[in-house]
Amino acid sequence: MPITSMPTRDVLLAAFVAVTWGVNFIAIDASLDHYPPMFLVALRFAVLAVPAVLLVRRPQVPLRWLLGYGAGFGIAQFVLLYWGLEAGMPVGLASLVLQASAPFTVLLAAGLLGERPSRVAMVGVGIAVAGLAVIAAWRGLTVSVLPVALVLGGGLGWAFGNLCSRKAQPESPFALMMWMTVVPPLPMGLLALAVEGPDRIGRSLATAFTPEALPANLGLAYTVVVATVVGSGIWTALLRRHPSSAVAPFSMLLPVTGFTAAWLVLGEVPALVEVLGGLLVVTGVLLPTIVRAVRGRPARPEVGTGDSEVGPAPGALVDDPVDGDRRSVAGR
Repeated sequence: MPITSMPTRDVLLAAFVAVTWGVNFIAIDASLDHYPPMFLVALRFAVLAVPAVLLVRRPQVPLRWLLGYGAGFGIAQFVLLYWGLEAGMPVGLASLVLQASAPFTVLLAAGLLGERPSRVAMVGVGIAVAGLAVIAAWRGLTVSVLPVALVLGGGLGWAFGNLCSRKAQPESPFALMMWMTVVPPLPMGLLALAVEGPDRIGRSLATAFTPEALPANLGLAYTVVVATVVGSGIWTALLRRHPSSAVAPFSMLLPVTGFTAAWLVLGEVPALVEVLGGLLVVTGVLLPTIVRAVRGRPARPEVGTGDSEVGPAPGALVDDPVDGDRRSVAGR
């Protein structure tokens, strides 16, 4: 499949998801003040798994991609992220380190799916990574190595989930996203019992409806409805329509929104260097779209997305609409 710039509508949708997920770090932090991290992952997805099984028809995709999506995106990403936050990773820094998922996705897609990003796309990724490096250098990795390693592992899990979602090619991205939530609850519930113990879990449930638990429950509601149903649903739809390497870099907007949310909600004022790093991230993510707009070249319809036009056959050489290179279209 040729790597093309996304149309403006999908660029805005991807940016919207990045904003909702950036704010979600504040919601997760509030939830972790009350619920143990492993149990919180199980609870988060169990709330969605029940209506998914009862109300949503199972997507007609190979079981391995559904399980892989749930294991990567649902289990590996969030268990390691939540664990890292509880181990001492600052909220803003976690939103930054997790964005290792974007280069992980691009590299895995190139190695496993044969996707070849254009030069402009790679330059954009490089600029965005430079922006992340500026923010990270200014913030300084003042936490221990373990929390950083845990969150990096979460980014790798997210990347594997991206690839499995891409390979699934569901008729309904929403159905795939909902049925993905069926995978994490049981293994995460068993892990929570083994690691956190029934006493700690029981105490969190026994006090779940007290006034002190209200911020945690509001955070959980945001995570379930906005971040998972809305955000992940849109993200899955974008991955169905576009190559992984075109969608994944938008996740690098997360630390910008994460730091902004921390500033507005927690009173953490970002330094000028962090603002400049955030501008680099935004520029890098939007670079392919900016180049396409300047050159006046509309994005071509992607292969196999339901467009009426028939795309090039696998193996055919096509002109890249951004930088003019001729590329081989990889078969699915």
